[in-house]
Amino acid sequence: MPVRLILILGSIVALGPLAIDMYLPALPELQSHFGVDAARVQLTLAAYFVGIALGQLLYGPLSDRFGRRKPMLFGLTGFALASVGCATATSIEALILWRFAQAMTGCAGMVVARAIVRDWCEPQDMARVLSLLVLVMGVAPILAPSVGAALLHWQGWPSLFLALGVVGVLCLSLFAWGVPESHPAERRDTEISFGGAFRNYRHVLSHQRFLGYALSGGLAQSGMFAYISTSSFVFMQGFGLSSGQFSLLFGSNAFGLILASQINRTLLQKHPAQRVLMIAISIYLGLGVLMSISAATGLGGLWGVAIPLWGCLTCLGFTFPNSTSAAMAPFGDRAGVASALLGTMQFAIAGTASAVVGHIGGNAPLPMALTITTCACGAWILLRWVRDR
Repeated sequence: MPVRLILILGSIVALGPLAIDMYLPALPELQSHFGVDAARVQLTLAAYFVGIALGQLLYGPLSDRFGRRKPMLFGLTGFALASVGCATATSIEALILWRFAQAMTGCAGMVVARAIVRDWCEPQDMARVLSLLVLVMGVAPILAPSVGAALLHWQGWPSLFLALGVVGVLCLSLFAWGVPESHPAERRDTEISFGGAFRNYRHVLSHQRFLGYALSGGLAQSGMFAYISTSSFVFMQGFGLSSGQFSLLFGSNAFGLILASQINRTLLQKHPAQRVLMIAISIYLGLGVLMSISAATGLGGLWGVAIPLWGCLTCLGFTFPNSTSAAMAPFGDRAGVASALLGTMQFAIAGTASAVVGHIGGNAPLPMALTITTCACGAWILLRWVRDR
């Protein structure tokens, strides 16, 4: 797959984490600005996850019917407009609604990018290309909190969403001029209807391999979003880090994920993706248990939580590309539908985990640690189940 396409698709997929990570330092300020509690502010994250989960169900069938370009162009345009809406929100309820709209449109990038990679690649090669996408999109969570903190200090929280709108327009331009259609007319669905989409989704869901790998990857990813939704409160309010220190911590976790994704590319030259995935999930679970013990007992203080957390998030550099390629491997003819269903399932689980830990967590590290460990345990059990199929 040409490097130019990987760079463009990676930048577009990075819109998702960028729209989450850039405004994390602003969550305490949003709480103060709108005069609401932390749980209400965290609903802006939960709404984003729900929007991503639902929106992907639309773009999957559309991309299989009309090709990859039109849904992507529509979604990126909508993302830019919704970002402006977020910046002009006058209440927490309005911000929640605009975040939902931002996710419903922006998720086109996630669905279509995965489908394009599947159009170009066979399953094992797909895992390696997805690892490269992680390298590109991983720059976002490294830089986003620092950029967000700088914009927050300079112009206030609306500037964060205006910046996202600008990035959305840039991605729209790159895709429009740099990515050709990868889904030729002769391979497209001949109809688009609710019944046809339902049949396609039912067909994909009936495949046990898809179900096992998609749910396992979704649970692993949910641990990350439980961390994202509470990290600013846990580390800034609970452990007393400044916004700059929090940005460094957040960036180091993202660096670990990027590092693992590139090690994953090397491992895939000699080992099947499924084997690498099982080892990574097992390590993820062990580190989650260690972090929960530290959070419950206070052993090690900040570092007793931060170090095993870094390890857990680093493991995601192995789980994301390998679970995605393993789940989508049987569906070269329905890449859009499979990509959409994969993303919907994963973000539905992530949204649930984020809402639960946000509601009960506050600024204590234990709910975050236990949620991550529970997600890791579920992912491990599902992998054992699908491996025996």
